[in-house]
Amino acid sequence: MIEISKRLLRTVGRTNARYNLIQEGDKILLGLSGGKDSLTLAHTLKHMQRVAPFDFEFKAVTIAYGMGEDLRILHEHCLEHGIDHEICDTKIFDLAKDKIRHNSSFCSFFSRMRRGALYTYALEKGYKKIALAHHLDDAVESFFMNFSYNGALRSMPPIYKAKNGLWVIRPLIHVRERQLRECAKDAGMPVIGDEACPAMRFDVKMPIVRAQTKEMLVSMEKENNALFVSLKKAFENINVSSFCQEQYLDCEELD
Repeated sequence: MIEISKRLLRTVGRTNARYNLIQEGDKILLGLSGGKDSLTLAHTLKHMQRVAPFDFEFKAVTIAYGMGEDLRILHEHCLEHGIDHEICDTKIFDLAKDKIRHNSSFCSFFSRMRRGALYTYALEKGYKKIALAHHLDDAVESFFMNFSYNGALRSMPPIYKAKNGLWVIRPLIHVRERQLRECAKDAGMPVIGDEACPAMRFDVKMPIVRAQTKEMLVSMEKENNALFVSLKKAFENINVSSFCQEQYLDCEELD
C-alpha cells in the first residue's frame, strides 16, 4: 500500500467535503495518464475508498493514442495496488497526422481528443462523474494565461457539469504541484513522462505560453511566498460587481 502524506489527504478531504465532489454510491471514471498527478490521485481515491464513511467505486482509464505506447508497467502497478484499470486504444495519433498543420500548436488538439475519448467511454459504461488530476498550480496558470492572452477572468472549478451531462470533478484542485511531485517520488510510482507525449513525434511548435507562465509564477512566489495562498482565497472571493459586465453591476451602490 502506497502512503499518501496526511497533509495532502487532509486537503483533498476538505475539498471533497466543501464541494461534494464524491458522494454515496458514485461511480467515477478517473482519467489516468500515468503522470505524477493522476497516479497520486488514483492512490488518493483508493485511500478514500478504505476510510471514507460512504461507499463509491472508481475505475482508472488510460487513453492510448495509438502510437504503440508501452503501458504495461502502469497497468501492472494498478493491478498490484488493487486499482481497477483499463487501457483504451484510440486512433488519435493517426488523426493528428491529418489535422495538425506544420509548426502549429498541438496541446489543445490532443487534450480535446483525449477528453472526448474519456467522455465517450464514461457515457458508454454508465459513469456519471469523471475525475481529473488538475491541481492548484494548473488553476493559477490557467487563470494568468486566460487573463494575459485571452482577455478573460477564468480558471478551473472543482466541479462542473459538462454539456453531455457528465460531472467533472477535480479532487486535487487545492493541492500544490510540488506536493504531488514529492508524493510520486517518495512512493516510487512508475511515472510516465514525455516519452508518451505524441508531440515528440511531430514537427510542431512546443507550447511556450504555459512554460513562460510557470516561470513568471515561480519568480512572483519568490517575492511573495504567500502568493498561492492568496490566489486560492481570491478564487473563492470573487466580487463580480467590481468589474464591467453589465448584468453584474450593482447600480444602487454606484449611485
